[in-house]
Amino acid sequence: MTFLFNKNSHFNLANLATFFNIAAGMLAVYYLTHDNFFAAALFAWLAGAFDIVDGKIARKYNLSTEFGIQLDSFADFLSFVIVPTMFIFFAVIDGKELMLFTPLVAFAFIYYVISGLRRLIQFNINAEEGQVEKYFVGVPTPLGAILLWLVYLVWLTGLINENIVLISMIIIGYLLNSKLKIRHP
Repeated sequence: MTFLFNKNSHFNLANLATFFNIAAGMLAVYYLTHDNFFAAALFAWLAGAFDIVDGKIARKYNLSTEFGIQLDSFADFLSFVIVPTMFIFFAVIDGKELMLFTPLVAFAFIYYVISGLRRLIQFNINAEEGQVEKYFVGVPTPLGAILLWLVYLVWLTGLINENIVLISMIIIGYLLNSKLKIRHP
């Protein structure tokens, strides 16, 4: 079991937590495609918990590597970019896309996914093994996912319509790559 604390093992404890993040994200996608939004939300939040844990483990046991940095971003892309956009699509938009302004629907989803991907790539370019910056520049993808979740909850109340949800996605997508400084927890 020494591989769990071996920095050079792709299956060290930090990376295993990241793999659990990916598994939770995949299960969220499964439940989204089966209209089980409650289970999807639970697995999405579980993915978030594993995302917090993997970084803490990597720093505590000096397991941060270039592989782990890349793996974490791939997991974040799935769990905090793809899952939230799918959640918004299946829970809010699905079946209404032709009644709404279709170019806005397409633009909002494509823009958010590209914005999230661009943010994660830039983060990896700037990341150094074992280093944690004091501030994030731009909204981190996990926070973007939380903001989309809040938009969904407000939509459930009936206070906003689907067009406002789409515009909110565009604004949050923009914030992912903004110059806004957010203190790292």
